[in-house]
Amino acid sequence: MQKKRQFQRALLLAAFLFFIFGFLTWVNGTLIAFFKKTFDLNHFNSYLVTFAYYLSYTLMAIPSSWVLKKIGFKNGMSIGLLIMATGCGLFIPAAKLASYPIFLVGLFTTGIGLTLLQTAINPYVTLMGPHESGAKRISFMGFYGATNIVQQDELNKIIFPYLIITALFVVMSFILKKNNWFPEIEEEKEEHEILSTHNDKKNVFQFPNLVLGVIALFCAGATEVMAIDSIINYGMSLGFPETRAKLFGSYTLIAMIMGYLSGMILIPKYIKQENLLKYAAIAGSILTVLVTYSHSSVSVFMVALLGFVNALFWPAIWPLALEGLGRFVKIGSALLIMSVVAGAVVPLLYGLIADTIDSTQRAYWILIPCYLFIAHYGYFGHKIKSWDKKKKQHE
Repeated sequence: MQKKRQFQRALLLAAFLFFIFGFLTWVNGTLIAFFKKTFDLNHFNSYLVTFAYYLSYTLMAIPSSWVLKKIGFKNGMSIGLLIMATGCGLFIPAAKLASYPIFLVGLFTTGIGLTLLQTAINPYVTLMGPHESGAKRISFMGFYGATNIVQQDELNKIIFPYLIITALFVVMSFILKKNNWFPEIEEEKEEHEILSTHNDKKNVFQFPNLVLGVIALFCAGATEVMAIDSIINYGMSLGFPETRAKLFGSYTLIAMIMGYLSGMILIPKYIKQENLLKYAAIAGSILTVLVTYSHSSVSVFMVALLGFVNALFWPAIWPLALEGLGRFVKIGSALLIMSVVAGAVVPLLYGLIADTIDSTQRAYWILIPCYLFIAHYGYFGHKIKSWDKKKKQHE
């Protein structure tokens, strides 16, 4: 009974941490639009916001796995929160000095802390119960990560919220450090909770379901960041007034909330996580085509609807990618986190394409290959357990 209560507290605290992820992702969309206007940036340079924020995932994911091996999940989350506090604190002098480079440094630093936090929390939530319901638990986390977000309109209004956020991160760090709300999951338990049927594997790259899962999560990260961070700029490029365009990010969030709710309700009672994954990817492909060819108002609505299908990807891919990893769970988790670099690369490519062809609408074609690969992973990729064709026939 005590163990059950302990994990219930851990689940609620994890939900709060996912709220942090959702807030920071959402606010980037506002910052992109604000910086583009304030610093007179083109589309490419405005998306340096996402580049700085998500680049840290690639650079720090592997080191984060090493840190977690040394100090454990709980201590890793505590340190991650302190690093995030430092990054958010840099927003204050950046706002005072109106310095775009300092903002980018602050975003990169925040991303470092978030990398450590996510490398710990995602496998932790996955390991807290049966593999089949892993997507349901992560959907629950994502739902609470999107529900309490509020609109921030101007740079001078960012200072006070970021002061609060910085202090909150520091307090949460000490709470995690001093309390046993997050019990450690030992290496041996990982091997039992996520059963490994491939004891002959020597390194993590011998797990096709993980390697292909990393690519699938890269694609999922690209679609999610584009839907939530580009929609405000996109609306303004179509001629919508700034005051109205700033509301569009909220539409994507509402769609994401509905997506998380669907995952919580449907998985695994009514549909398997891999089936929901492939159906959502197909729907995303169709919506993207509608984005690129619809009238402006409809097109923006289609971008917002992408938030619904995108919310189903992250929760479903994690359990499928980590299945069977055993002692390779931490490094596997780090590789999955590295895939979030999509948020750094794809928006920049989108901005470059939009500047080149002078069409923010047609540039959304960049998402089609992403949705198609996710669909492939849902249909076939997650089932591959060996690169050896002869071995695959017997598995």
